[in-house]
Amino acid sequence: MQKTHQAVSGNGSPLAKYQDVLVGSRSWTALLYYEWCMLLGPLPGAAGMLLRQLFWPRLFAECGKNCLFAPGITLRHPGRIRLGSSVVISEGCILDARHESAAVSITLGDNVILSSNVMLSCKNGTISIGSNCGLNAQAIVQSTNDCPVVIGPDCIIGQRCFIVGGGSYRLDRMDIPICEQGIKNDGGVRLEADVWLGGNVTVLGGVTMGQGSVAGAGAVLTKSVAPYTISAGVPAKVIKTRTARPQA
Repeated sequence: MQKTHQAVSGNGSPLAKYQDVLVGSRSWTALLYYEWCMLLGPLPGAAGMLLRQLFWPRLFAECGKNCLFAPGITLRHPGRIRLGSSVVISEGCILDARHESAAVSITLGDNVILSSNVMLSCKNGTISIGSNCGLNAQAIVQSTNDCPVVIGPDCIIGQRCFIVGGGSYRLDRMDIPICEQGIKNDGGVRLEADVWLGGNVTVLGGVTMGQGSVAGAGAVLTKSVAPYTISAGVPAKVIKTRTARPQA
């Protein structure tokens, strides 16, 4: 996958670059339908919501019933996005599904809610978010260079969290700039079911968070943690293990 700068500034017509970077297809039919749907994107109020609910589902690889799309959403390569039923995508969200070969690079399960200004970004990576997850405002999930991010069902992602698979450059050489050395394959990120990230949590590539684990606000997870643990700090350390309390 070309870097964005190369894709938009290299050789080729402006229209071809637009189709490659945003639409994800050189088909005229795909281009015209994408343009029509983007015209509906900023429309406010109930009319805009209803028109997007009517026309937008056909943009995606799959789209379940009763999905809602707020104004101001940015879509790149929507044909590589799969949505379950009753998905809600709020104002200002960016879903960037660019990939050289994967038929689907972003998958959202049933009842997923993306709050305002959430970004899901694939650059030759994949993102999968399980059913009944909520991503709060300004959360960023990024997957690059075949380092997948998998978020299990029933997870809560706090405001301004950053989850990244493939986010670190190699540093082996001194004779060329860091930006030319490529991305390390870190194996990606996995959040198992029922994980809760507080606000401003960072989860780096190579980390697995076990089922039912919690990361306190501002934590930076650089190592995997076991199920039902509570982590905090920079770098994060396990400070407690969750235990069941007797029901009254």
